[in-house]
Amino acid sequence: MLIGGHVSTAGGLDKAAGRGVETRSDAIQVFNQSPRAWRPTKYGPKDFARFREAVEGSRIRSVVIHAVYLINCATSDGELRKKSIASLTHALRVGEGIGAAGVVLHSGAAKGDPVDVALKRAGEAIGEALAETASCPLLLENTAGAKGLIGRDVGELAELVERIGGDERLGICLDSCHLFASGYDVRDADALSALLDEIDAELGLERLRCLHVNDSAVPLGANRDRHATLGDGEIGRDGLATFLSEPRFEELPAILETKFDRGQMDKARRIRKRGLERRGPAR
Repeated sequence: MLIGGHVSTAGGLDKAAGRGVETRSDAIQVFNQSPRAWRPTKYGPKDFARFREAVEGSRIRSVVIHAVYLINCATSDGELRKKSIASLTHALRVGEGIGAAGVVLHSGAAKGDPVDVALKRAGEAIGEALAETASCPLLLENTAGAKGLIGRDVGELAELVERIGGDERLGICLDSCHLFASGYDVRDADALSALLDEIDAELGLERLRCLHVNDSAVPLGANRDRHATLGDGEIGRDGLATFLSEPRFEELPAILETKFDRGQMDKARRIRKRGLERRGPAR
């Protein structure tokens, strides 16, 4: 498992790689621009080259981008749709420039419309962004289950992939907090295994390409997105040990999104080790 965290790009893309190295990250996640503003960054070939040089030869083996929070590909508002497609396209192009394993996307919200209508709009908008770019994968993130948000369960993610056309660049990113809040008990090894069986049947496990590792500040099935630092929430250390030691998560980038520093990295690795020891050699 490639454990790492979300790092800042302050001072330049290459500085983000340096921060990943300092925290002993095997994987890092960055924003391609301010997450709460539409203004795109003006990265160019030199920025990409410096970033790639900083990563080359380091322990970092995977880089993902998180698209901005303002994007709503399911919107019925024409101007917001236009901005969302442009921002997503920019993120994918930055991803191509730095060799990212993918761009993680919150697909959007129905805003009172029927979910199937919202899924159709989101599929069309995402398809346009993919058509404008060449190679960077797009990773659809599951949501915490709040009303109207797309991607609350495996079925919705699978339907969205189908509506986009099943492009091979499409994958998913599973967030442990979102799974728990939407009713998937990731603390239980059998329940987690059943979830992965469902993903395999509905999407194919090859589309599972990234993890977000967050504890939950709300109980199982609360349908609210409230992250907690590792071990301090409702999932807890034992539950996270189960999640981090799931055999089918091996080799995936596992990104810590809450408080992130060298201490949190060490904690995550200790929790994972505990889970692996508990599962034993048979798993």
